[in-house]
Amino acid sequence: MGMLRNLLASGVAAKVIRELQKPQNQAKIKQAIRNYQAKNKKGGPGGRAY
Repeated sequence: MGMLRNLLASGVAAKVIRELQKPQNQAKIKQAIRNYQAKNKKGGPGGRAY
């Protein structure tokens, strides 16, 4: 069962890597990162006080 799980996980990882290499997907990822960073910059006072 463990070997089958590893084989499946490596197949999924290979598919994800292939999809990430496509230019249209790279553009979507970069836009999502920009949106996330812009959202976080709008936040409250400068950062968390731990």
